[in-house]
Amino acid sequence: MTNIIDVTYGQTGESKKTNNFGMRDMQAKAYEARNEQYLLLKAPPASGKSRALMFIALDKLYYQNIAKVIVAVPERSIGGSFEKTDLKSNGFFASWEPNPLYNLCTPGGEKSKVEAFKKFMNSDEKILICTHATLRFAFKELDDAKFDNCVLAIDEFHHVSADGENQLGELIRSVMQNSTAHIVAMTGSYFRGDSVPVLMAEDEAKFSKITYNYYEQLNGYEYLKSLGIGYHFYQGRYTSAIHEILDTNKKTILHIPNVNSGESTKDKHREVDTILDTIGTVEQITEEGIIIVKRKGDGKLLKVADLVNDEPKAREKVVTYLRNIKNVDDMDLIIALGMAKEGFDWPYCEHALTVGYRSSLTEIIQIIGRATRDSNNKTHAQFTNLIAQPDAQDSEVKLSVNNMLKAITASLLMEQVLAPNFKFKPRFDGDDEPNQKGELKIRGFKKPTSKRVEDIIESDLNDLKAAILQDEVMIKAIPGNLDAEVINRVLIPKIIKVKYPDLNDNEVEELRQHVVVDSVVKNGHIIESGDKKFIKMADKFVNIDELHIDLIDQINPFQRAFEILSKSVTTHVLKLIQESIEATRIEMTPEEAIILYKKIPVFKSEHGRMPDLNSSDFTEKRMAEALIYLNKLRREKVNG
Repeated sequence: MTNIIDVTYGQTGESKKTNNFGMRDMQAKAYEARNEQYLLLKAPPASGKSRALMFIALDKLYYQNIAKVIVAVPERSIGGSFEKTDLKSNGFFASWEPNPLYNLCTPGGEKSKVEAFKKFMNSDEKILICTHATLRFAFKELDDAKFDNCVLAIDEFHHVSADGENQLGELIRSVMQNSTAHIVAMTGSYFRGDSVPVLMAEDEAKFSKITYNYYEQLNGYEYLKSLGIGYHFYQGRYTSAIHEILDTNKKTILHIPNVNSGESTKDKHREVDTILDTIGTVEQITEEGIIIVKRKGDGKLLKVADLVNDEPKAREKVVTYLRNIKNVDDMDLIIALGMAKEGFDWPYCEHALTVGYRSSLTEIIQIIGRATRDSNNKTHAQFTNLIAQPDAQDSEVKLSVNNMLKAITASLLMEQVLAPNFKFKPRFDGDDEPNQKGELKIRGFKKPTSKRVEDIIESDLNDLKAAILQDEVMIKAIPGNLDAEVINRVLIPKIIKVKYPDLNDNEVEELRQHVVVDSVVKNGHIIESGDKKFIKMADKFVNIDELHIDLIDQINPFQRAFEILSKSVTTHVLKLIQESIEATRIEMTPEEAIILYKKIPVFKSEHGRMPDLNSSDFTEKRMAEALIYLNKLRREKVNG
């Protein structure tokens, strides 16, 4: 297995400490914004979003003249997070005490739940808990005005989408336009949407945002010390490679691939059986539906939960068992397909093992969150993506190359999310002041000159990086297929202009510089030598006090991904990847040609010759192509 990321945290305990009201750090930050009508809370799994909502909702009920609170969760199993909770004994003015009659996250048909929802809206009851589906069905039978003076709390808010076909998105827009309802939106994902945004820009602008980042959360833990994110390549069927990466000594959630994906054998139940056979021998299935497997080698009895089996009664028994786990020895392995991702709480989980490429960054961050709970049984948490290695014999070679590169970019993006944040400022001539903690001064760096750019940097930088890293042209640059300056000065501003068409050229450049600097610095390593600090960016060591934007623009933000890719696969596979990309090669643009043309004199000075069109070095070949391209443009200009 190869880790792209191995982050070590400070174990400060800060994110778990509570104040006089019994609130953790994140919950206190959210509570400060309790008077806002529209509140968007972005915080990692296990940071306590459910309880944060309870504090805010109770304040609205008691002090803001709000009549009702409706909590909507994506699936029934998550409803347990909002059951009766004693808050008074820890210093808060009231406890969370929903009437069990109006917890609609129970087995049963939607029709009866919709009737119960309507009954609640006409009663004096204060709190209702339901699924997103129940909320959607009930909404169709109620006037928008019925939600006046209510709090609508949407858990796992990334299920909303600006797509007109998204019913939950339509519901939110309608409630905002046609009622006085308050909305509290909560998500553990930092990405508003992987292809379609969660909200339209004008709707999102109405929300006050509270962001508590992954670094704050994990650095403030008591037990968890480190997190690894990596991948393992296999050839053939994944079921024959699972033994290489599945360590049954670690508490593991294993997500098998979607049946429609290339990695699936199309028989999900047989896949589960094969995995069980790989581990050992099935001894029994308990009354609770838990599979007891006798492990090969030492005969240890392992408890396995099968959430792939979707027969309702069998699944209900297993889900009930999982919901009531109290001890580290109550479960060893959970095998799942669509379940056990978001809002699923198994603090003892050490390893999230996912088979197959996941196109959704939201899904990836949710799965990683299953292993990042703080628990006294672990100091390290691991996310591993088991992905197919491209094979020249495979007719789908281009698809598998693309999936492989996208999996690596997802890991790169997670590294950005998990790293501590810096504040960047310009350094002017005569400024010899050392950088303050958490601050970097850079010569030639442009500060944001508009509130719009400031807001994007403050709240949307990870979203922007996701758009950049998922861009099809950008993905082709990973195996060293584009010059760093072309990536930073040509491709990135193009993507910014598409994502934020309202920005002028100056604003685009300010945002471009910030995203490039932030990406390069977070991929770099800061090293102290005596009283000086150096940052290693790609293969350059630079004194931190001498950083310049022109130097940073010469660093490929994908450099580490390329290095790791080169070390992780054979030269044959790397060549296959290069050839696959070469077949759909990036066309030359005037901007790229000019950047490369300026580098040719340095190349000629170092090598004593001009770049060779037939070189095996991609950068040299690209320079030669730039010369041909510019000559062609020159001829066309002369010929009119």
